[in-house]
Amino acid sequence: MTTVPSVYRILPEVILTLTGVIIMLAEASLPPRRSRTVLGWVAAAGTTLALWASLWQFSLPPGTGYFGTVETNSFTIFFHVLICGIVLVALLLSIDTLPKDSHHQGEFYALIVFGAVGMCLLTSAVELLLVFVALEISSISTYVLAGYRKHTGRGPEAAIKYFLLGSFATAFLLYGIALIFGATGTTSIYKIAHLAATAPNHLFVLAALAMMLVGIFFKVSAAPFHVWTPDVYEGAPSPVVALMSTAPKVAAFAFLLRIVYEMFPMLHSTWAPLLWIVAVVSMTVGNLAALRQRDVKRMLAYSSIAHAGYLLAAFAGIGAIGIAAASFYTAAYAAMNVGIFAVVTLVGGYNEELPMIDNYRGLIYRSPLLGSLLIFFLISLTGIPFTSGFFGKFYAFTAAVQGGAVILALIGLLNSGLAAGYYLRFALVAAQRPQPNPDEVVPPKPQIGVAVGAALLLAVASTLIMGIIPNTVLRVAQSASNDLQPPMPQMQISAPVSAAVHMPQSPAPPR
Repeated sequence: MTTVPSVYRILPEVILTLTGVIIMLAEASLPPRRSRTVLGWVAAAGTTLALWASLWQFSLPPGTGYFGTVETNSFTIFFHVLICGIVLVALLLSIDTLPKDSHHQGEFYALIVFGAVGMCLLTSAVELLLVFVALEISSISTYVLAGYRKHTGRGPEAAIKYFLLGSFATAFLLYGIALIFGATGTTSIYKIAHLAATAPNHLFVLAALAMMLVGIFFKVSAAPFHVWTPDVYEGAPSPVVALMSTAPKVAAFAFLLRIVYEMFPMLHSTWAPLLWIVAVVSMTVGNLAALRQRDVKRMLAYSSIAHAGYLLAAFAGIGAIGIAAASFYTAAYAAMNVGIFAVVTLVGGYNEELPMIDNYRGLIYRSPLLGSLLIFFLISLTGIPFTSGFFGKFYAFTAAVQGGAVILALIGLLNSGLAAGYYLRFALVAAQRPQPNPDEVVPPKPQIGVAVGAALLLAVASTLIMGIIPNTVLRVAQSASNDLQPPMPQMQISAPVSAAVHMPQSPAPPR
C-alpha cells in the first residue's frame, strides 16, 4: 500500500497559511498610502489554490496523517471545498466593498484566510486537542473581524460580545474534552468510540457529551444559546457577517456530525432527543423573533437561528441518511446566505447607511439586477422549489421522517410557513414601486464591481445548481456520509451504508 505523505493530508491548510503569511509580509512592506486591494486578490488566489488542493485530495486514498490526528476522506474533502468556496466569495465581496483608505486592510484579508485554516482543520481533525486548537484559530480571527469597524460604537460592542460568549462556549467544549479524557484516557475520536461504551464512569461520558454539545450549540447559534447572534450580526461589517454566518457554522456542524455519529454512536438514545428539542426551539424562537424585526441584519440573524434548527432536524435521520441530509443542507444554506449578504452589503454600503427593511423599498426599480437577486435569495431561504433552500429542507425533513421523527418534520414545515411571512414581506418591499416624495432623498444606485459580480455569480450558480440538479451535490454528500460511520461493527447503530440510496431521486455513488 502506498504511503501518502502527511503534508498531503493538510495541503489546503498549508496553502492558506502561506497565503496569510505572504499577505502579512506584503502589508508591512507596502508604503502607507499605497492601496491594499491587490492583497485581496492575493488572498482570493490563495483560497482558489486551496480549493483546487481540496479537490485534488479526492485522488488520495482515505487515511490519517501526523500520527492519526488528521484525516482525509470524502467527508473532510466535502467540507473543505465548501469552506474554501465560502471564503473565496467573502474575499471577493470584500475587495470591492471595503473603503480604499480603510485601516489595516491587508490584515483584514489575512485574518479571513487564517480563520479558514482553523475551519478546514476543524473538519479534518480526529484528535480532540487538535479540534480545540483549530476552533481557537477560527474563533480568534472572527472575533477580530467582528470589531473591524472600530470607529463605530457597534463594532467594538459586537467584538466584545462575540469574544465573551465565544470564550464561554469554548470553555464548555474544553471541559467536555477533559471529562472524556478522564473517562477513557484518550482524546483520539476513534479510540473514544471504542472505549466510551465500557468506560467505568459512565456519568463522565454523559457529562462530556452534554458539555461538548453546549459548546457547539453556541458556535452554531442554536437556541437557547443564540443570544449573541443579533447584536454581533448588526455590529460587524456585512462582508464579515457573510463569512461568519456560514463558514464557521459549516465547520462546527461537521464537527457535530463527527461527535454524534462517529464518537458517541452508542449514545444515540441520549443525544437524539436532545437535538430534537434544540431543533424545535431554534426553529420556533428564530422565526418568531424574525417576524418582529425591521432591521435587515437582525432579521437575517434570527433567520440563521431558525435555519440551524432546520439543519438539526436532519440529525433525526438514521446513520448515512441523516449525515447526507445535514451535509447537503449546510451547502445549500451557505450558498443562499452568502448571496443575500452580498446584496445587503452593496445596498447598505460599508457604513450601512440603509440598515432598515423600508430602505429597500423599490430596490428593483433603482437596481433591477440587485433587486431581482435579493428576491431570488429570499425565495430560496423560504424554500420555494427550484432553489437550494427547497431541496435542503426537503432532504432534512425527509431524513427526520425516515428516522421516525414525524412530529419534528411537521413542526419544521409549520415553521417554514411562518418564515415565509417575513421573507416574502421583505421581497414585496423590494418589489414595490416607491411613492414620489420630493422631500425624500433617493439612495444612489449601488455599483457592482468585478469582484462583487464574481461573488454574486458564484452564489447564484450554486443556489441554482442545488435547486435544479441537486443529485450531483447529494451524491457527494452521500459519499461523505459513507466515510463517517462508527469504526466498530458492534457499535454501529446507524443504518447500513446502502440506506443512502433511499434518499429520493439520488442513488449513492459506487464505492
